[in-house]
Amino acid sequence: MVASRRRELISNGSSKADPDHTYKHLDLESGSYGHDSHLRKFRFRDVVDATMDQKHLREMKQKLLNSVDHKGLEKFRQNEKELKAIQNKKLRAFYEEQNRRLDDWLEVDMVVTTLADDVLDSMGPRDLDHDGVAEDRGPLHTSEGTVECFLPDEEIEKRRKADRNVRWAININVIVNILLLAAKGIAAIYSSSLSLIASLVDSALDLLCTLIIWSTNKLVGWRLTRLKKKFPVGRRRLEPIGILVFSIIMVVSFIQILQESVQKLLPSGDHTTAELPPMAIFSMVSTIVVKGIIGLGCMRVKTTQVRALAQDCKTDVYFNTLSLLFPLIGNKLDVWWLDPVGATILSLYIIYDWAGTCIENIVKLTGEAADDRTARKMLYMAYRFSPLVGGYKSIKAYHAGDGVWVEVDVLMDEKTPLKEAHDVAETIQYCMEGLKEVDRAFVTMDYTSQGPTGHATENE
Repeated sequence: MVASRRRELISNGSSKADPDHTYKHLDLESGSYGHDSHLRKFRFRDVVDATMDQKHLREMKQKLLNSVDHKGLEKFRQNEKELKAIQNKKLRAFYEEQNRRLDDWLEVDMVVTTLADDVLDSMGPRDLDHDGVAEDRGPLHTSEGTVECFLPDEEIEKRRKADRNVRWAININVIVNILLLAAKGIAAIYSSSLSLIASLVDSALDLLCTLIIWSTNKLVGWRLTRLKKKFPVGRRRLEPIGILVFSIIMVVSFIQILQESVQKLLPSGDHTTAELPPMAIFSMVSTIVVKGIIGLGCMRVKTTQVRALAQDCKTDVYFNTLSLLFPLIGNKLDVWWLDPVGATILSLYIIYDWAGTCIENIVKLTGEAADDRTARKMLYMAYRFSPLVGGYKSIKAYHAGDGVWVEVDVLMDEKTPLKEAHDVAETIQYCMEGLKEVDRAFVTMDYTSQGPTGHATENE
């Protein structure tokens, strides 16, 4: 399927360049390009160069394909039945981690074996008829630089399904938060409960959160030429910035709720017992049920945006449950202070929870190192190219928002031709960017491990 997709892309790209002809092949025996007599004849040297280039590419591809014994790796995997049979929890955790690592290695192998072929075929665009225009620019040109289309169909469908799940999760949260905010607003009008008012504020902020996430998701997805010029490397950092803004708003708002709760506990405060009408009870029970269901669904989608929504749903379940219990129990027992104490506890919990989310996004935007699992994945990707390089001087993986940026300094023999060094470096770069965690990869070449690190230390 991947090969047929690639042939279709090449065929489409060729037909656009020359509408009268389909994809043409180099006829090495006659020294001509295709079967058209009006095209110029190739010189013998051009034929030899083209043949040597193809031979060199085949050798590079073969080295990449034969560098790993996939069956040898799979023998270390433990299936579900074998894992359940292991009684020792530490030993079982070790094998579970080993399975996850094998999954990561399989993903890297999939990207290298399916993507490197097309990337290498795109190197060195050839001017086949010597008219100053490169007719054969390779698959990356016809795909306009996108690499996902060269991955296996099942991987493409998996990623598209994940994107659909993200959109569904965001859209459903927007609709639900609008309905819940309306219901709580009506309930708050008929009740003086601080816990209910705090719950109303929480719902208003939930709606603001989902609107911020919805708008940033749309902005990131737009592919406009004007935006491309203004943001040359994309707008993915809008998503964590949106969550960061919402986190700050949430913390500031609940500091205000905390202040009002403490004031009610003071001797000069209002010590009347709060009463919840049936409408308020119904709205809060509805929130608990609906948010619980949505939260369980969002937990299955592993993106930062939807994880923030899942966290918000979990918070709402705890928050509304206690917001319902405190005033009900206080009213039944005629204990006036139980409602403001409950609001105080809930406010402190929300402040602590979202302050953690705020710090997490600040750290990522600042350039936090990637987690150990992602770092090991990058190391394995580098290892996959070990037959083509002399070694690696450094490999750095760090966050620039939700995604990871990778810097790789490759060591090669100083006598390596520039063409070969370029082809290897750019293939590594595209393969790393083919991984879903990586937003950007930078690959540089060096011929000695004793030279400078490549960056001015005062800029770090």
